[in-house]
Amino acid sequence: MKYFFVFILFFSTFLYAQTTKKTDSISYYSNLADYNIQINKPEKAIVYIQKAIVFCENNNDLEEQTNQTFKLGKIYFNENQYEKAAKAFHKSLFLYKKLPPYYTIATVYYYLGLTNIEKEKYNLASIYFNKSEAIFDSLKVKDTSETLILNKGIAYKLKKEYNLAASTFKKIIEKEETKSNITAKTEAFYQLGTIQNELKRSDSAIYYLENALKKNAVNNDLEQKSKIMLAFSKSYKEKDDFDRAYSYLDEYYQLKDRISKMNTAKLSLEDFAKFKKNELLNATLEKQKKDNEQQKTYKYSKLISILAISLITILSLLSLSLYKNNIIRNESNLLLKEKNNELIIAKNNAERASKARSEFLSTVSHELRTPLNAINGITHLLMEENPKESQIDYLTSLQFSGNYLTKFINEILEINKIDSNKIELENISFNLKELLKNIQNSLKELAFINNNNFKLEIDDKIPDYIKGDPTKLSQVFINLINNALKFTKNGTVTIFAKLDAIEDQKASIFFEIVDTGIGIPEDKLQTVFDSFSQGSIEVNRKYGGTGLGLTIVKKLIKILGGKIKLESTVGKGSSFSFKLQFKTDTNPIVLEDKSEKYNPTILKNKQILLIEDNKINQMITKKMLEKKGVFCEIIDNGEDAIEAARKNQYDLILMDVHLPGINGTVATKFIREFDSSTPIIALTAISLNENREMLLSFGMNDVITKPIVPDEFYSVIAQYI
Repeated sequence: MKYFFVFILFFSTFLYAQTTKKTDSISYYSNLADYNIQINKPEKAIVYIQKAIVFCENNNDLEEQTNQTFKLGKIYFNENQYEKAAKAFHKSLFLYKKLPPYYTIATVYYYLGLTNIEKEKYNLASIYFNKSEAIFDSLKVKDTSETLILNKGIAYKLKKEYNLAASTFKKIIEKEETKSNITAKTEAFYQLGTIQNELKRSDSAIYYLENALKKNAVNNDLEQKSKIMLAFSKSYKEKDDFDRAYSYLDEYYQLKDRISKMNTAKLSLEDFAKFKKNELLNATLEKQKKDNEQQKTYKYSKLISILAISLITILSLLSLSLYKNNIIRNESNLLLKEKNNELIIAKNNAERASKARSEFLSTVSHELRTPLNAINGITHLLMEENPKESQIDYLTSLQFSGNYLTKFINEILEINKIDSNKIELENISFNLKELLKNIQNSLKELAFINNNNFKLEIDDKIPDYIKGDPTKLSQVFINLINNALKFTKNGTVTIFAKLDAIEDQKASIFFEIVDTGIGIPEDKLQTVFDSFSQGSIEVNRKYGGTGLGLTIVKKLIKILGGKIKLESTVGKGSSFSFKLQFKTDTNPIVLEDKSEKYNPTILKNKQILLIEDNKINQMITKKMLEKKGVFCEIIDNGEDAIEAARKNQYDLILMDVHLPGINGTVATKFIREFDSSTPIIALTAISLNENREMLLSFGMNDVITKPIVPDEFYSVIAQYI
């Protein structure tokens, strides 16, 4: 019995010692690891954490083993050893799953997300961030860590899932603003701005970056502000506004220079303090060796020495500062020159890309006109041959589709001409009031279809005749009014023209088109003038259209010297306004109106020579002429056309511009050398480098564009015959 109690006492002491040893060992190893991290010896810290993990395994302490494994992963992560960090985090996850639900597991998933961002595995990073957020929600722990949401958004952004990234950053923006989250909100606005830059939406990018700059003003974080300035530079570079791009880039480098100087000044002051302390100490020790009997001389010498040392120190520090500043300035200048060269290269590349795009779209548009001419021409011929009632709907739909495609191609070519500076402005006298009334009359049918009240209000003070480009102005009004009437039903569309000012024979006129239609959402006001933009897919499906009209309007108004403004409220309507300046014309020359209907009998028994290389276009054009009683002879090349014109007498020649061998312009030039009287009309699908004036300069009398519009085709021919 005695030995039994001795054994019990010994065993109890052993268990107590083991417990004490266990607790002390985990704490001991963990503290050693923390100390080595503080003194920047991560290798030793890893060794001690690994010893703590082994100790936990031997003593079956699952919770501490899990915590120490997670801690090991964080050390690897901070040392950029991401593969080892990922293994440690996965192991800690495996161990945590054996424990009750615990918010630390959400933190592990968060670190796994960060690790996979560094490993450029953005899909995995996104998955881990989502899991982390889900665990916080399930444990009903309020997630106040904007850093988690920011990194989650960055993961989406890096894998180019911009919609998900944007919605993630907007979560931070929508939170109530506090002192603690102002930096995160600033970063969220900045990230949204960079996303818009990636999507080539420079206007939206500038909107978000301006908000980021406002938020940054609270804390005045210079590092964050410099990033915002660089993003501004990229946005304006995308808009081809290189002056502003360069300005923001210059401000970015100024901020970087300022940050660098602040860091240098901080280091210099510390060095100066140490230097001054050592110098004063040496001076004091030296002065103590002098004879006490010469105290007055000693004090005077000491003062002189201190002043001399101070002066030398200040001069040395000033020289050092000037030297460092000179180095920094030279480096900044070199960097600025390099970036300026990069901007110039980028500008040239952008111009070349824009030119290539314009030429490609022009070529495509031009080549589409030939088959489209066949579609429209054959449709017209079939419509004139008394089709069956069951066929009329098909032919009407085909005719509508052909006209729609023609309009679309014309709009693409118009935008290309504007972007390529190929467009030329007229400066002729015209009656603005008559122009607006004619446009109103031509669009009354569309207003009637949608049951709209269509009003025109013109200021009586506006001069009757002004000088400008009535064609381009008509194009602007027709696009804007068409949109207003299309997107308004059972409402009102009003055109306002008001004299803003008149001075020195120059009239400034304010125009506004107001409707009570469906309106435009606020988030679409920035992009509605972009090409192929119509606010939403639903609007496009319901109302149709190409999405190019407002793009053309904005560009034309800019060329005419104005700037369009848009105000809109969903469900209440929209207002488009702009102001243009015109010269007044007190002695107008009224041109004769040649748009009256032609007399079909004029065309009968006339001889017309058609030069066209495309067989389908030959057949269609000849058929259209023969239906009007015209005798049509066909030639498919320029050389034979010259000989035919030399040997025969024709009432009119239809000359295709693009022919094999000698083209139509050269052939016309040759014909004009021996025949100056026979009318020659150009047939062309006008490309980017062609215009009416250029074609007329070769001796042609007029131009008919493809696809041919039958009424215009007959009217032009009748005018010259």
